[in-house]
Amino acid sequence: MDLEHGSKKPHAAPAAVVAPTCNKLLQLRDRLVAVQPVVLRAAAALAAAVAAVVMALNTQSYTAVVAIVGTRLLTQTFTAEFRDTPAFVYFVIANAIAGAYNLVVLIIRRLTLRRRTASLVVLMLDMVIMALLATGAATAASMAALGKNGNLHARWNPICDRFGSFCSRGGIAIVSSFIGVALMLALNLLSAAANEHRPSVAGQ
Repeated sequence: MDLEHGSKKPHAAPAAVVAPTCNKLLQLRDRLVAVQPVVLRAAAALAAAVAAVVMALNTQSYTAVVAIVGTRLLTQTFTAEFRDTPAFVYFVIANAIAGAYNLVVLIIRRLTLRRRTASLVVLMLDMVIMALLATGAATAASMAALGKNGNLHARWNPICDRFGSFCSRGGIAIVSSFIGVALMLALNLLSAAANEHRPSVAGQ
């Protein structure tokens, strides 16, 4: 009889249970979305720092016989360092700047999130850093390919057969830098989407 007169609501209890659950899921999603830029920036900083350190510490020596005088062998030691190639120097500088920049932004993150203008400035700087990383990685990759394969037209012989460890460590640094470029690209896309949906406040 109570059901016929509408005095009893059997579905009220399940609805009351579902609503808090949905709210918790939405809060969890918002937290994950808020954490994504931090994780991406930290990973980009780490990738750039690894690339800079590995390339900066990359060195290898190779001793070759250059002449024979009687029964005596004259040898000469050749050393490969990143300083020998301007492209690798630029690579180290670019990755060091990118790593330091992302670390600074992580430290002052609370300040940049308060104002829309600050967020836009960080977004533009992120694009500049991504371009810096991309050009550094591309120039280093081109020189690495030249060192590995040489150039028959210019009669430049490959050097990786003699400086294998140097080339291997350089390859690791270049891959790490390209990972940083990909992370910065993802961060730029995420930041652009966040700034587009962020309401503007007068005076900010």
